[in-house]
Amino acid sequence: MSSPGRSSSASDGFERHGGGGWGRRRRPGSSTPRRVVSVAGCGLLVASVTSGCFAEPSAMPTVRDFLIAWEVGNYKAAARLTTGADKNAVATQLGQLRRQLDAASLRLGLGLPTQSGGTPAKAITKNGDNAVARFAVKIDLGENGQPWTYESRMRLRRVDGDWKVIWDPSIIHPRLREGMRLAVLTEVSPRAPIYDSDDKRMLRNVRTDIVGVYPGQLRDPEKTLEQLTKVTKIDGGRKLDTERLVGRVNSAPPERFLPLLTLRHPLGVAIAQRMPQNSGLSVQTIWAPIQSSAAPELVGELGPATADRLQQVGAPYQPGDTIGVSGIQLLLQRWLAGTPTVRVVAQDPSGRNVQELRSWVGQEPQPVRTTLDSRYQRSADQTLARVPAAASMVALRPSTGEVLAVANNKLAGGRNLAMEGQYPPGLTFGIVSAEALLQRGLTKNTQTECPATATVGGQTFSNPGGRAGGKRSLQLNFAYSCATTIAQLSTRLDTATLMAEAKRFGLGKDWGLTVLAFTGTVPTPRNDAEKAAVAIGQGGVRVSPLAMALVAGAVETGSWRPPYLLRSPQDPSSRYPAQALPSVATSDLKDLVRRSVYQGTARDADVSSGGKVSGVYATATYTENGKEKVVSWFVGSRADTAVAIAVEGRYNAAQLASTFFRGGIPATSSTGAAR
Repeated sequence: MSSPGRSSSASDGFERHGGGGWGRRRRPGSSTPRRVVSVAGCGLLVASVTSGCFAEPSAMPTVRDFLIAWEVGNYKAAARLTTGADKNAVATQLGQLRRQLDAASLRLGLGLPTQSGGTPAKAITKNGDNAVARFAVKIDLGENGQPWTYESRMRLRRVDGDWKVIWDPSIIHPRLREGMRLAVLTEVSPRAPIYDSDDKRMLRNVRTDIVGVYPGQLRDPEKTLEQLTKVTKIDGGRKLDTERLVGRVNSAPPERFLPLLTLRHPLGVAIAQRMPQNSGLSVQTIWAPIQSSAAPELVGELGPATADRLQQVGAPYQPGDTIGVSGIQLLLQRWLAGTPTVRVVAQDPSGRNVQELRSWVGQEPQPVRTTLDSRYQRSADQTLARVPAAASMVALRPSTGEVLAVANNKLAGGRNLAMEGQYPPGLTFGIVSAEALLQRGLTKNTQTECPATATVGGQTFSNPGGRAGGKRSLQLNFAYSCATTIAQLSTRLDTATLMAEAKRFGLGKDWGLTVLAFTGTVPTPRNDAEKAAVAIGQGGVRVSPLAMALVAGAVETGSWRPPYLLRSPQDPSSRYPAQALPSVATSDLKDLVRRSVYQGTARDADVSSGGKVSGVYATATYTENGKEKVVSWFVGSRADTAVAIAVEGRYNAAQLASTFFRGGIPATSSTGAAR
């Protein structure tokens, strides 16, 4: 059964008949449209109520006016129509229904619904000066889902010619007795873990402050929670939803500790210290798994359910819950946290649960299993740790597409640049261009020029570092990062061929990943100058390290495969077929990227032992927010490991690749064959 809901719809089984419809208005005292109350007269009848509604006109006005006043929140007016109890006490008890349930809306309908083809129940039954009115109650308890609907009745007596409702708490709910109250119990199962490929947990226990209250001990809940909202600053200004916190406190069992915030120690203690004395706020410090032990930008963090975050994750989460606020923790919040079991209970004055009135069974949390490998992740983190600029890298297994490591150093500022960064690739995009040229009939031994500058379509291009040379093989000019070679040769490619090649390497395609990733953009060139710029990774081309690691993997295996990161729930991309590259062209392309490490500008990526490293080193300049920037790249592979490293600034990214491969990374392919 689904969790309780707070949605309100006109087509909900309560029909408007006759001259009943007064429309809708906000709940008194509400500042948001969430507190919706529907108002109607005798027209607020459960579907299928017949003209029996009008069979007892003498009692009808009292019943109708009582239900309308109760529904719209005019409790004193409803109480004036009762007899047998203090009017103020009746008004208080009627108003407590919404407060004790934190109800988003209350709808009352005269009469009772019937099964299809059944005989409609009579709404009001009279016996002399006594009568019984039957009505239905419908209460929304959440943002969406099933409401709570039940049947109730009221007894009436004619007093001095006027009909009065004989007050009894059972009018609110048939099982309520004097002195009882309603309460909402929310049972939350422990959040499921996130695992790496070896089934090791990727969260660690840290000291955690649970900030909360005992609702029954608060002198003024609204004042306390307003103060809490004022002194609590989360992630640069995120705010708690005071109104919804008040509602949750009012509906919670008075004697139980109710968590309102979960924060890393000592943040919760600091908040409590800023509160006035005797505010009723309590702090419990525990050890809890709320911090990532690896790949924090990908795994994500946990935090309090602020107003904006609640809008993002939706029902049935409430203020006071600990939810995912970034990364996998946010994207798979419902999978990892499940949904709570919600119970409405009747309690006696001591707070003991006397009877369960309704329950909605939640969904159990499910663990997330990733493809991340602790050896690769550890080596990637150590490789980037001392880089004095924002740096990121991805390692993956090209034979399967499994992502093995996602690393961002501290200077990346908590951004997952490894998967979401958007950088110009520079001459690392030459891998794509060279593949297109090799398909057009060139070979690795084709003699090519490498001038200091080259003009294509009226635009002049130059080599990084001013390198130049005479005629040499394409293999050597590629190895020495001759941008002018690729720019000149781009005239042999038509636009459609170049763009098709970019897509063959997965750039700009939908990879089918569950997590966020930038797949790249390659603008369609309009002329030869723009085509040359694209061919050397300029002209608006943007990629992420993950996108370029896939390019390197395609060269290594001869097939492009989409990446996948999640085993459970399974990434859709894990079921996508591989896309083979032309075998003849790819054979020469492998020699090009290997020569670049063996002899060319990427030679610092080589390792003295183990499998041979192939790849391309390049730098690219670009403008961002009016400032000129530089990104340094290494894109390559060794055996069944493909990597892409991006550093914001001038840095020897090829040397970082060597450090990574020496960090315990296997030097053989998945089949065990050494390169």
